[in-house]
Amino acid sequence: MTHRLHTLLTGGDFFEGPRWRRGRWWVSDFYRQAVYTVTPNGESEKVLDVPEQPSGLGWMPDGSLLVVSMRDRRLLRQWPDGQVTTHADLAEHAPWHCNDMVVDGHGRAWVGNFGFDMMSGADPVTTCLLRVDPDGSVTEVADGLAFPNGMVISPDGRALVVCESMAGRLTEFTIGQDGALSDRRVHAQLGKAPPLTTAKETTAGLTVAPDGCCLDAREHIWVADARGGGCMRVVPGGEIAETIEPPEGQSFFACMLGGPEGRTLLLCSAPDSSERRRKGTGEASLLTCEVDTPHAGYP
Repeated sequence: MTHRLHTLLTGGDFFEGPRWRRGRWWVSDFYRQAVYTVTPNGESEKVLDVPEQPSGLGWMPDGSLLVVSMRDRRLLRQWPDGQVTTHADLAEHAPWHCNDMVVDGHGRAWVGNFGFDMMSGADPVTTCLLRVDPDGSVTEVADGLAFPNGMVISPDGRALVVCESMAGRLTEFTIGQDGALSDRRVHAQLGKAPPLTTAKETTAGLTVAPDGCCLDAREHIWVADARGGGCMRVVPGGEIAETIEPPEGQSFFACMLGGPEGRTLLLCSAPDSSERRRKGTGEASLLTCEVDTPHAGYP
């Protein structure tokens, strides 16, 4: 189908981690260092400053907001009364900046990390995926992942799919009752999985970089391609059912289904993700379009 894009909000530096909750969109802005809400008619409000750069968002069963603080590798918790505390310190486990996150119905948070200093051009290496339990304890639940990024959990809470941005694939795990991950398998190989050698060689060999994602009620996953390939609706196994192309000169970095019926797809758009080029420019936008199949699962 043909998707007509609408501009919801402009003036951001770099939007990520979009979510829909209680009739509003929630989104992190990396380089304005804050979390914002946006109404369906485009009115924005800052709800939390995150000086060390916000990324993934999620909620505990009591309504507390969890926010990944990227640079200091902490998981922050904003309680219903507004108090902000450190829910978990991830620095001992994550070798570099933390990024996206998915929180399940039990309040367990799965958090990814870069694994290496990407912005400075360091050579890529694999890294781990972390689980933070409701009491704030941290467990490394998987390793050998090439830039674990956006994630979804099935509606029954039994499967987790994580985007490996530096491997061009979606990787799936079975979630045990205790939160352990098992039965690792390829959910979809979207492009080449280049060897992790030098930054230049690996980036040159990467054709698709799956980033932020969300799940629909047919178990298809909408995935933003940070390499500029638009936003793809991926069938289990890797077939591309639909693609939404970004505006000229832009890329999509994250997406989320929401709206009153769960059929509005929000897209985070920017020319690139570079802090040097994005900070203070106000060139990032939130775009929306309507789709046929509504949201399902987590986030």
